[in-house]
Amino acid sequence: MIVSLLYKVVRKLLSVPGVLLRHDRTKDAELPVLRHENAVLRRQLAGPVRYEPADRFWLAALSSLIPRQRWSGIFPVAPGTLLAWHRLLIAAKWDYSARRSRTGRPPTAAALKKLVLRLAGENSRWGHRRIQGELARLGHPIAASTVWEILNAAGIDPAPRRTGPSWRESLTSQAEGIVAVDFFHLDTLAGRRLYALAFLEHGTRRLHVTGVTAHPTRDWAVQQARNFAASLGIQMESPRFLLRDRDAKYGEAFDAVFQAEELEILKSAPLAPRMNAHCERIIGSIRREALDHILIMGEAHARQVLAAYQRHYNEHRPHRARGQLPPDANQQPATVYDLEGRSLLRTRVLGGVINEYRYAA
Repeated sequence: MIVSLLYKVVRKLLSVPGVLLRHDRTKDAELPVLRHENAVLRRQLAGPVRYEPADRFWLAALSSLIPRQRWSGIFPVAPGTLLAWHRLLIAAKWDYSARRSRTGRPPTAAALKKLVLRLAGENSRWGHRRIQGELARLGHPIAASTVWEILNAAGIDPAPRRTGPSWRESLTSQAEGIVAVDFFHLDTLAGRRLYALAFLEHGTRRLHVTGVTAHPTRDWAVQQARNFAASLGIQMESPRFLLRDRDAKYGEAFDAVFQAEELEILKSAPLAPRMNAHCERIIGSIRREALDHILIMGEAHARQVLAAYQRHYNEHRPHRARGQLPPDANQQPATVYDLEGRSLLRTRVLGGVINEYRYAA
């Protein structure tokens, strides 16, 4: 487009001297043609003659000043070639292909496409219009048809119901209302076996070790259930289920304590510890991180060790299921950029069996 306009302007300017001076402009035009031809030949003495776009532009513009019958004796190319160059330069004015590529709706940013696909993946019941509304709430105005095109191009059905939730999504949504309980044992230095009862909140991973005893009777288990149930309204958010195995030490009175708090009792299958996998894992963590490295002297010492580990677990230990946050933490700590000017402090837990680290204020 710009080249075509420039070509027309040059042709007009070249015709001005002939109009103003009214003398033989043909001879005056032949001189620049011959000079330019000489320059082209000098530039390409080592090989065949090739005309650059600027050469074609200049020769085609000068052709308007010389009668067509004299072109064959003046110009180094055939008259048809000159006319072809002229047509190409004029045709550029009406070429809108480049203009069409710059018009219309701007392309959707790659980050916005990624966000659309993320919302669709995390919300299987959201259609393209629901996703459009959520994007608008986040400050990304986008047409519903554009969201539909992004989902369709990615092979995702834009309809409100694409696929059902996966097992992982289903269990994660149910975890907020599940409390699991299990017994575990530990042995003292003298070989005496003690038993402890651990409750674990699936949603927050908060640990509660309610007691230690050498004789875990049904009455003792019921008392631990009452102690734990008393803290439900303060420390927990609307639990709905209690998951336990079929150990005879629980009994009906144990279940009644939680049923009074409107919790439904879920019993795992016989000899299926994986059905209570979260409790099995936390018991393994207690052993690997604390009990396997400490000689337990008695019940009082066991309560002290388990209480210290419970505090460490709930207040400091990071968890992958919570984005490396401890159970009692609600937000990520501020990012530290200057490591040189900060002093790292170590806190010894259980005599150094476990270490906790913090930056000095």
